[in-house]
Amino acid sequence: MIIAAIILLISLLAGLWRIWRGPEAADRMLAAQLFGTTGVAIVLLLSVSMPTTQGILDVALVFALLAAVAMIAFVRRFNIKPSSDNEEQK
Repeated sequence: MIIAAIILLISLLAGLWRIWRGPEAADRMLAAQLFGTTGVAIVLLLSVSMPTTQGILDVALVFALLAAVAMIAFVRRFNIKPSSDNEEQK
């Protein structure tokens, strides 16, 4: 469990670095998505180590749904299209 927690901490530090140094808004949003994913992983690690798991698993599910909704909102806000669509429009 300690090794998994250290790996997750390193992942969060990498995300912080990308948010601070990200050249574009998309890079920063993907780093924020990393925070959501890592948050779910941390909550799941907590659920394994604690005796009452049902409530904690519900929290992990809510975090995962919020991370997905945040990414959808970002894509709709900035209207990011795949690169193949951009090449066809030229």
